[in-house]
Amino acid sequence: MAELESWEFGKSDFVLLDNLTIEEFLANLKVRFDKNRIYTYIGEVVVSVNPYQHVDLYGRDMIEHYKGRELYERPPHLYAIADSAYKAMKRRAKDTCIVISGESGSGKTEASKYIMQYIAAITNPSQRVEVESVKNILLKSNCVLEAFGNAKTNRNDNSSRFGKYMDINFDFKGDPTGGHINNYLLEKSRVIVQQRGERNFHSFYQLILGGSDDLLKSLYLQRDAKEYAFIRDGATVNSVINDKENFKAVMKAMEIIGFSDKEIDTIYKILATILHLGNLMFIAESDTASISNNDVVSQIADITMTVPDTVRKTLLHRTVATGGGEVIKKGHTVQEAAYGRDAFAKAIYDRLFCWIVNRINDVIEVKGYDPRIHGKNTVIGVLDIYGFEIFENNSFEQFCINYCNEKLQQLFIELILRQEQAEYQREGIEWQHIDYFNNQIIVDLVEQPHKGIIAILDEACMNVGKVTDAMLVDTMDSKLGKHAHYTSRKLCPTEKNMEFNKHFRIKHYAGQVTYSVEGFIDKNKDTLYQDFKRLMYNSSNPVLKDMWPDGKLSITEVTKRPLTAATLFRSSMIALIVNLECKEPYYVRCIKPNEQKSPLIFDYERCRHQVEYLGLLENVRVRRAGFAYRQPYERFLLRYKMICEYTWPNHLMSTDLEATRMIIDQHDFQQDVAYGKTKLFIRTPQTLFGLESAREETIPFIVLFLQKLWRGALARKRCRGMRAVYAIMSYYKTFKVKAYLIEVMKRFQNVRSMSDYGKSVAWPTPPTVLVKFEENMKYLFRRWRARQIVKNIPPSDMPQIKAKIAAMDALLGRRKDWGVQRNWEQDYLSSVRYNPEMMSQFTTTMNGLKGKKQFSSVLFSAHVRKVNRFNKCEDRAILITDQYLYKLEPAKRYKSMKALPLSHVTGISVTNGRDQLIIFHTKANDDLVVCLDKMQRGNDNRIGEVVGVLANHFNRDPDINLLVRVNVEASFELLVKNSVSNSLAIILLAHCEALKDQRSLPRGEYS
Repeated sequence: MAELESWEFGKSDFVLLDNLTIEEFLANLKVRFDKNRIYTYIGEVVVSVNPYQHVDLYGRDMIEHYKGRELYERPPHLYAIADSAYKAMKRRAKDTCIVISGESGSGKTEASKYIMQYIAAITNPSQRVEVESVKNILLKSNCVLEAFGNAKTNRNDNSSRFGKYMDINFDFKGDPTGGHINNYLLEKSRVIVQQRGERNFHSFYQLILGGSDDLLKSLYLQRDAKEYAFIRDGATVNSVINDKENFKAVMKAMEIIGFSDKEIDTIYKILATILHLGNLMFIAESDTASISNNDVVSQIADITMTVPDTVRKTLLHRTVATGGGEVIKKGHTVQEAAYGRDAFAKAIYDRLFCWIVNRINDVIEVKGYDPRIHGKNTVIGVLDIYGFEIFENNSFEQFCINYCNEKLQQLFIELILRQEQAEYQREGIEWQHIDYFNNQIIVDLVEQPHKGIIAILDEACMNVGKVTDAMLVDTMDSKLGKHAHYTSRKLCPTEKNMEFNKHFRIKHYAGQVTYSVEGFIDKNKDTLYQDFKRLMYNSSNPVLKDMWPDGKLSITEVTKRPLTAATLFRSSMIALIVNLECKEPYYVRCIKPNEQKSPLIFDYERCRHQVEYLGLLENVRVRRAGFAYRQPYERFLLRYKMICEYTWPNHLMSTDLEATRMIIDQHDFQQDVAYGKTKLFIRTPQTLFGLESAREETIPFIVLFLQKLWRGALARKRCRGMRAVYAIMSYYKTFKVKAYLIEVMKRFQNVRSMSDYGKSVAWPTPPTVLVKFEENMKYLFRRWRARQIVKNIPPSDMPQIKAKIAAMDALLGRRKDWGVQRNWEQDYLSSVRYNPEMMSQFTTTMNGLKGKKQFSSVLFSAHVRKVNRFNKCEDRAILITDQYLYKLEPAKRYKSMKALPLSHVTGISVTNGRDQLIIFHTKANDDLVVCLDKMQRGNDNRIGEVVGVLANHFNRDPDINLLVRVNVEASFELLVKNSVSNSLAIILLAHCEALKDQRSLPRGEYS
């Protein structure tokens, strides 16, 4: 039994219903459908309801949830059934099969896909390439078979119009190694005619809507399904299927499976041939038929690689062999030609579908298998076959389908009973006889030799002369009239809904079905003239020729009457049943909740009908006839040991059976149970519900107790972990600090003897805790290094050093060249090197100013270029002392022209280029603008020198601040114009331009 879900979702196993009635069964089914619980168990059978919407029940996480679990450990699901079948196959080396049944639109195809996906997901954990290839081909085969075997019907947009049984072979490790597919009773009559609102097979529409223009052109096709008689009616039917995208998917799937380009090309040529056959128009000429559109014949001949004249003769004539061995050509009437054409279209599609199945089998079959080397080869079979069908008009196809379901129902009940009896015997429980309806009488009615309906139908097909459908009904009435499950209008004249000589009725296990015999004989004969077979065999296309090996025989060599369709189908059903009988079966019963394909509607009558014909109530009765619930003692204790103080948390008894007996006796259920060798058997669901109620009352207290223990354990574990973490962190930090300090000492131990005092030594990366410490260390190291360098500098050079440091603070990164590399003389006018002719005159003037103004030292002196307000350029000199800034006139023995107290200088402005232009800003806004260059070319750059000596001087007094501005060209031009008259500004700027041209520097170097 499944893991018990909340009662709000209904009973997860129908075996647990309080009262076994169709009403309670449907009510429970509806509750679960409304709650999106689409799967329910009947013991080990899954009942699946089509939800008609996406439900979050699939995917990798859900697969892991069910993988390796027992059937009753998780809520009902297809994955649970698939896993049970896989485990039985792998653990016990037992061949298993999963039988999926239900009517069209109930979700059989989707169920088989999910089962295949689950098996593919849980196998081949080592990802072997050859196994992955087999899995991929098995999955892709569904896509191809759906395209050629499925169609839109009034009940289902993707209805399987054939039965499919797939064997998947596994090696001893449980990995798939190959497989085999059997197909049953393709509805080939759909090729030529469909009911209103339905379509032909998907493959035709995929070709028309998804094929490339070149492909359609080569096949003489147009991209309009309405142009072709066989698919015209379905072209206007609304469908959610995307034929264009599906065409691409099918092409890709065929390539993955291994179809060659030639084979794929032939497949679509056959589809085109069928479409063209439907457009052939026959007209009467005297007593025979002729073709009015011969161009279509030529197109068919070209596509099939046959001779046009042969195609025409095959369509209009039939070769007949007389008793004396003479061969004659017999012309067709219009009706006979149309019949032959339709039979050919159906046959060629049927041959194509069978060839595709065989081609897939050739690829996936197990090759080179040797049991002595590879171990036992086990199999899981998946049967996806049509369910019981009852339409308004039930014909030969419904007769075969319902016969198939009778056989499967018979097998189903027999195997269920056999499994029940075998389990009772294994456990030592007395077997009780179970009454159930044995439908063998119905199976015999259909298949019994010489007496069954198939035998009577075959006899009618073999009789010489014209045997009508009415004669067939009359024969069945005479031979089967006394059968309890057969009747007709002649046998029961009061049945007004049946017509004389047209209808007969069979009382199936699922209900009464009225069949119309119209077309029974023709469909059973399934006649195809030998001429068509020879036509296809003589094709130049080797793939097409391979599909028609029986065309090799001439008409005189064909002496054996082919088996009828019903006989072939009966033989295939018998073989299928034999195959299933030797396997351990698992069942999925699919139910369609409504005809509107709505996720909200639950049609009681519709579902009642399906529950009846699927035999679900019969299944529950068989399951409940003895004991409704059984479970191994170990599993029982795991679930219920908490409701008895002698078994919680673990019992101390000698066996699990004794512990189980203690639980049962404590709750007074001993009259409703039986003890097997390994399992406990419970007779009624009420006992199980009593155990569940006791468990639900106890669980909250256990949960609180476990939460307390677990939270305490987590807290203690977390505390120990945190202590360990902090201890490790402490030791690690200490190690990193020591390692860092040792590395620093190692790298800097010889810096005293280095020429650069360790400037080139790289600092190691510090741990986070020492980042601030490293910054301080670097600062101390720089101070020590600076001290070592300063110690070696002569005292006479210290003023120049201090001035350069002050200039660096003001100009570094702001001006490209400020003369740091050259020796700063500072007092250039007192130097013999720079002022040899007028040095004595300057010295005399400077001494006079010194005595008069009382300054103590000269900071800077040099010749400059001055432009006055009258646009005259004059050579001037400046003298900067510790007290004043003097403007001197060299031509008059350095006569002082202006003395500006140094305390009145508020700032200096220079450019970011290499020019020597400088502005001295004053408090009175009477700025002095000079150029330190005398127009002659030279490499002296004294701007940095002036800035440095003034900045160094002003730095001595913390109350005075000298602002040094470094301007780009545009802002400096504006500054010059604001500092002097317009004329003077023009001349100064022109002077800067001249310097640029003279020194061949790029624009922007001067400002």
